[in-house]
Amino acid sequence: MDSHPATAHIPFKPALVIIDLQEDFCPPNGSLAVDGGRDIVPTINDLLELPFALKVATKDFHPPDHVSFASNHEAPNNQPFASVTKLANPNDPSDVREMRLWPIHCVQGTPGAELLPELHVDLVDHIIEKGQDKRVEMYSAFANIFEDPSVTESGLGEILKATAITHVYLVGLAMDYCVKWSAIDARKIGFVTYVVREGTRAVDPGDHGWGATQKELEKLGVPLISAVGPEVSRVRML
Repeated sequence: MDSHPATAHIPFKPALVIIDLQEDFCPPNGSLAVDGGRDIVPTINDLLELPFALKVATKDFHPPDHVSFASNHEAPNNQPFASVTKLANPNDPSDVREMRLWPIHCVQGTPGAELLPELHVDLVDHIIEKGQDKRVEMYSAFANIFEDPSVTESGLGEILKATAITHVYLVGLAMDYCVKWSAIDARKIGFVTYVVREGTRAVDPGDHGWGATQKELEKLGVPLISAVGPEVSRVRML
């Protein structure tokens, strides 16, 4: 069964994309820990056992001087979580986006950037490192916030297309940021896209985070599905 009846006739070649399941995004020691972040690992490991055509894990992989770190901005507008600033496209100064500032997290070569050891990484086909350009924020696993390929992209879209993927199943952290923007981009590229409810957690688990994100994604044709629902059962039957 497919939640997108209009696309039910197309070939079914699904991919599992695990977003940023890293130490810095999880308790007990993560600098940007999402409440319950580690609790989703059993669900994700179960999904990794299924016959997805491709299994990808992504990692935030920032340099120390990354623009998203509050400590790299001048006071008083440099409070993690609270401060919001304007960021201009390095190639087009007229293209300006609002950006929240965060604690230092997922710095290249640090323990916080590592994938969780309990994740069955041996079942993953590709690991994508994103957010390496210090000049731009990159929530989506596909592209930076400006969607400007001349600045930086991850190559994930090309990997999925090269494998002839038709459906993308998303899990990981966090639902209201990197999972959300990855889902939006996957759908925009043309993949039938799902977010597996039990496989993600939100920075804000309330109406302003999880609730608003669910409504936004559903309007764009990206439903939240159950790990025991028909969409996952379809993978299981391959």
